Amino acid sequence: MSTARATERVQSALDAAGIEARVVELSASTRTAAEAAAAIGCSVAQIAKSLVFRGAESGDAILVIASGTNRVNEKRVAEHAGESISKAGADFVRERTGYAIGGVPPAGHVSPLRTFIDRDLLQYDRIWAAAGTPHAVFELTPAQLTNLVRGPVVEIQ
Repeated sequence: MSTARATERVQSALDAAGIEARVVELSASTRTAAEAAAAIGCSVAQIAKSLVFRGAESGDAILVIASGTNRVNEKRVAEHAGESISKAGADFVRERTGYAIGGVPPAGHVSPLRTFIDRDLLQYDRIWAAAGTPHAVFELTPAQLTNLVRGPVVEIQ
């Protein structure tokens, strides 16, 4: 998929959810939370990083949207998911989301994903998320994120 189509799909998902946010393409990399924070000029914790896991029993893609400074406790997420999970490989991530690792947005995927939101993101007025490529992001509020993905807010650490 071209980078233009990837970012357009994210913008369409934002528009369809009624979220007034604009995808911004940056010259600097936003592939990691630290790179994104440096490029944007915000704290790493304000980056809503999208991490894809694979359900051991179901084979489903499970998306965790975590604060950029947090490590995901896979056992805790497995409890929320009701099954064991493992990190998803690059091919699985692209197949299930339509995006490459480093640019996976919280919405606009090729198929619906079970999604969990890190409670720690709720403490910020504004957060930033990937928008389909390793150079594209968008800004939104935690309330807009929960409306966009409609996944439960949970402890992930």
